[in-house]
Amino acid sequence: MHVEEHGWYSPSLSKTMPIRIYGHWGTPLLVFPCSLGRYFDYEGMGMVEAISAYIDAGIIKLYCVESVDAESWYNFGVSPAERDRRYQEYDGYIVNEVVPFIRNHCQQPDARIMTNGCSMGAYHALNMFLKHPDYFAGCIALSGLYRLDRREFGLQANDIPQVYFNSPVHYLAGMDNTWFLDWYRKSRIVVCVGQGAWEEETLEDTRSMAHIFQEKHIPAWVDFWGTDVDHDWPWWYQQMRYFLGSLYGEP
Repeated sequence: MHVEEHGWYSPSLSKTMPIRIYGHWGTPLLVFPCSLGRYFDYEGMGMVEAISAYIDAGIIKLYCVESVDAESWYNFGVSPAERDRRYQEYDGYIVNEVVPFIRNHCQQPDARIMTNGCSMGAYHALNMFLKHPDYFAGCIALSGLYRLDRREFGLQANDIPQVYFNSPVHYLAGMDNTWFLDWYRKSRIVVCVGQGAWEEETLEDTRSMAHIFQEKHIPAWVDFWGTDVDHDWPWWYQQMRYFLGSLYGEP
């Protein structure tokens, strides 16, 4: 498998950010790590190997980025508004730096990129797509939390006004902008969750997203796996192989 590693000093974040690439050709997938994760975790946790047939066949090409979770949603020592500000800087890094890098690396100047992630990575994947559907073709989001007033983030309902535009369950429910809705309706949205251990809140948020998608006439593929399907990597391996095969064909 062809692997590259790059990095640069990000003007958006005022720090050096690495990125690791897997594959030689194929649909570009921008991969976000789990909570407080690193850009090499997709490999370290076994996902790259689990979907290697799709990478080696040139069906997909992974671009795995770093997160700033410790400086944003998991930075409990600052206000919700400050966490939101740092996440907005991360948003700028992704859109203004990573997207042009991927397009140049793929030699596809107008490419709309798929986003992907598990757990917290699913939040990033869905949120980035929803905010920038002209840059992103859709998402494969597995077992994510999609509202920020969760115990996980130490935020409550009265904090939502400070973080509203990064809390998908909230802002999508209030979305009536036809520009965004038209983009969503011609994209490939996959949101999946299990119903087993450690999936209670992610299951609740996925149900909320399914309801909003239906209400907004957005043709998303929201998939609920069984009560034996836990919030864990072995299940995410199976889900990724299933959705990649369904979206792009088997290698």
